[in-house]
Amino acid sequence: MKITSYGVNAVNAYKNQTRNVKSTENKTSFADKIEISKAAQEMQGFSTYGSERADRMQQLKADIDSGAYKVNARQVAKDMLKYYRF
Repeated sequence: MKITSYGVNAVNAYKNQTRNVKSTENKTSFADKIEISKAAQEMQGFSTYGSERADRMQQLKADIDSGAYKVNARQVAKDMLKYYRF
């Protein structure tokens, strides 16, 4: 059996395929768009929350360091039950 390259190069499935290229004439640019809900807009207005929370954390740290912070075990138990029941 003799193998030659005759006819092998004549068959190229990829070369003869036509490409469908979209024209650049109809090209329009789409800009990204963001919409913020009313609830999110209201939440943006509460900028003092971060500073109030930081003040509360400083107060809690000071109370813990001084030994004045006491845990109400009954309230913790109630809150845990309320959390796990629902």
